Amino acid sequence: MAKAKTPGGRRGGNRTQTAATGAGQTVTVDAPAPRKKTSPAQFLSQVRAEARKITWPSRKETWITSVMVLILVMIAALFFWVVDFGLGWVFQQIISFGR
Repeated sequence: MAKAKTPGGRRGGNRTQTAATGAGQTVTVDAPAPRKKTSPAQFLSQVRAEARKITWPSRKETWITSVMVLILVMIAALFFWVVDFGLGWVFQQIISFGR
């Protein structure tokens, strides 16, 4: 969701914002509260807590996913090679009419 821009910017000191709608109505929106500063130690603690939540894929899942990516890349390469070859042949035929 996009934030509403205020004429005074962030330092306007006004905690509420008023916006006009297309129907002639006004809507008042509370501005978000200013964020508290986080100390470096608290930040690192939060990072470690989030890192513990990560579920890493197993070796087998990584292998299967890598093979699938390789297969799909080869299929895409073959497709684009066929299309490129076909369009090149068509354009050669069109150009050869003028000779």
